[in-house]
Amino acid sequence: MKKEYKFFVFGMLLGAVIIYTALAPVEVVEPQEPETKAQSNNQKITGYSLPSKVDFAGEQIPMERADVREKLDREIQVNAFWHSSTILMIKRANKWLPAIDSILKKNNVPTDFKYLAVIESGLQNVTSPKKAVGFWQFLNGTASDFGLEVNKEVDERYHQLKATEAACLYLKEAHAKFGNWTNVAASYNMGMNGLNRSLKNQGAASYFDISISEEPARYVFRILALKEIMENPEDFGFYIPEKELYQQESTRILIVDKSVPDWVEFSAQNGVSYQAVKRLNPWVRSKKLTVSKGNQYNLLLPN
Repeated sequence: MKKEYKFFVFGMLLGAVIIYTALAPVEVVEPQEPETKAQSNNQKITGYSLPSKVDFAGEQIPMERADVREKLDREIQVNAFWHSSTILMIKRANKWLPAIDSILKKNNVPTDFKYLAVIESGLQNVTSPKKAVGFWQFLNGTASDFGLEVNKEVDERYHQLKATEAACLYLKEAHAKFGNWTNVAASYNMGMNGLNRSLKNQGAASYFDISISEEPARYVFRILALKEIMENPEDFGFYIPEKELYQQESTRILIVDKSVPDWVEFSAQNGVSYQAVKRLNPWVRSKKLTVSKGNQYNLLLPN
């Protein structure tokens, strides 16, 4: 009897479940649109708006012109989204731009020209395919014309501050020729003769009014874009803690007024590594240095 009773109770429960399931309302699920790749990755990609006013070296850029806005927009978007490159330039800027700023001011050159060095080299001692060298990308002949020493043992194009002094000489000479700083910036890429020829052949007075090939056509706009981004990094999503910005090393100056037969031996005698001498004095280009009578070099050594 007990066994039969158990089966009876189980049957009643099972029947109740079946009846409830059959009578329960059916939930209708509406079909959903498939997620886009951006939605599934939780992404929202938007561009950056252009400022309404832009100036370079105190000269207003004609932002009312559609072609000018389009060219600047291209450089803003490219550099704002080229995250790794722009982050590194912001970090290097903390190390080098204060000194460059100071030299520009001393020479009465607008400090906006520091961004010209930024786009020329990324603030690195690089060599271009055309053999232009250093922060300011001087060619051999041009460097000599503006007072830099270039030979097998010494190449002051790699001397970040002396090269800045030489760049100031070029910029001031170009300003005396063209009369406005925007044209001066363009001439740094095109050459003074190249820009002058384009202006005359096309009957134009401004860089913004000449038809030229893509590289020089983008050049000034790249300067403007990097100025805008580096002066307002958080507006473009760049948040770099101060402790992560690059710093100048603590150094001392040693005056070298005698020839150095071997830099490796010289380094050991002065209690520093050869690597440190080369790192702090990239203008040293040989294993030795010949110092002519009455000449001398300021060598940076670590403290």
